Amino acid sequence: MADISITNVIWSFNNKTKELLVLLLKNSEEQMWGLPTTYLRKTENAEESSLRLVREKIGVDLPLVNTEQLATFTDIHRAKKRELALTYMIYLPDMPGLVPGYGADDAQWFSIKPSSENYLLQHGKLSFETLDENIDRNEFYLQSDLFKNSNGLISDHALILRTAFNRIRNRLDYSPTILRILGPTFTLKKARIIYSILLRVSLTEIDNSNFRKTHKRLFLEVGTENIKGAGRPGKVYRLK
Repeated sequence: MADISITNVIWSFNNKTKELLVLLLKNSEEQMWGLPTTYLRKTENAEESSLRLVREKIGVDLPLVNTEQLATFTDIHRAKKRELALTYMIYLPDMPGLVPGYGADDAQWFSIKPSSENYLLQHGKLSFETLDENIDRNEFYLQSDLFKNSNGLISDHALILRTAFNRIRNRLDYSPTILRILGPTFTLKKARIIYSILLRVSLTEIDNSNFRKTHKRLFLEVGTENIKGAGRPGKVYRLK
């Protein structure tokens, strides 16, 4: 009988460096980096397990609204033993400090850098890659050891991350849930920064006035920034 694991893609945003972030842990047993993972318990449903994983790994207690089901991964080659993975995306508006939980030797926020056919995950000298857009899913699993050695991530987490990036990128123009990482309100500039990273374009290519016009159906103006010192405060918005 197959085990059922829960894997989270946890997103956040660094307000100081203006970087999109994803959380990776270093697995104690295999000494490889990957996404936070736990096993589903008999006493909980998958969504509860996903939120428990956040509590255990980074000590943050989230409401159910912050979790979103991504996909199910069931390929027979995805792990050493038969294991089905239910995956979720978590949006954290604050970048909490990290203390590795049970089964992890390290936990770090990795900044996202767009590349031509994938995304780079970087923290200091550490660098990993999501699976290249041109690589077929079946090809990946049939040569999983080769791909794990090349991208450095445990199991099929490079594929899970590619799936997560594709999901949020494809929904930017009608349901940009990734903007939840900015908190309940945000400026259009911060939204444009996230769009530019995910769309693999420079920030200057996303004109502020055009962006406001093309996305006004998604955002609701709610006031202005609360900033100190000189300068005109910018308008702030929330998701409709």
